[in-house]
Amino acid sequence: MTDTATDNADICLATLRETDRDRYLACLLSPIEKRGALAALYAFNAEIARVRDVAREPLPGEIRLQWWRDLLEGTSHGESSANPVAAGLLAAIETHRLPRQTLIDMIDGRIFDLYDDPLSDRNALEGYAGETASALIQLASLILSPADAARSAEAAGHAGVAQAIAGLLLLMPIHRRRGQLYLPLDILAATGLDRDSFLLGEEKAKISAAIEAFAGLGLEHFAKARRASPVPASVFAAFLPVTLAEPVLRRAAREGAKVLETSLQQPQWRRQLRLVKAIVTKKF
Repeated sequence: MTDTATDNADICLATLRETDRDRYLACLLSPIEKRGALAALYAFNAEIARVRDVAREPLPGEIRLQWWRDLLEGTSHGESSANPVAAGLLAAIETHRLPRQTLIDMIDGRIFDLYDDPLSDRNALEGYAGETASALIQLASLILSPADAARSAEAAGHAGVAQAIAGLLLLMPIHRRRGQLYLPLDILAATGLDRDSFLLGEEKAKISAAIEAFAGLGLEHFAKARRASPVPASVFAAFLPVTLAEPVLRRAAREGAKVLETSLQQPQWRRQLRLVKAIVTKKF
């Protein structure tokens, strides 16, 4: 690795430590020769995932996402090497032959985050999760072992949905304050709610039922991911962050409407122990 590449990898890791601590730790538990590429991929994901937090309005957010799309399509203006995450991502694409279209689809999936439109049904939710969380697991698997990545594709698909739902449950208090809703409308309708009544937060019993169903959908996908063909040890590090989803989903199912106002996040030390246990046992 050249000095520039090493510097970019270090900056990507430092960026990740601030923006996505769990995936930062997952990088540290990954093979050392793969860390630079994984850090760049995860730092890119963190950048596009937090566009709403940084931009706050849809138009500036779309401009930020368009910058990344232009970079991947080879039409960017300016020198990408000035941005260590961009330079690291392009190097990872070149070295590991990552499919650019999958990365572009990840960007397009994040446009949804900029607006307050609800997800119509479970299929829409699964599509959103597939373009974002599931795709990220598959891309990380390609970095770790292109020969074995295809064998874990089914597990990655289901694991990504479970992980996405867990993440949305963690962020539900923030999303509610913004007027955002990721809980599909068909689940709300089945419990006698609509978007406005859920966000208002007054019908606690119905809200608890909706959250329980939402968390249950995540647990269903988590179970399917576990039942899928065994994940090869060579790509298991790509699944490390998934192991943190199950406690969140189970607690959300218990807490119900309290999720709107309560953090579901486990302490950092518990998450670290869970990651270490997973990498040793190769079970998420």
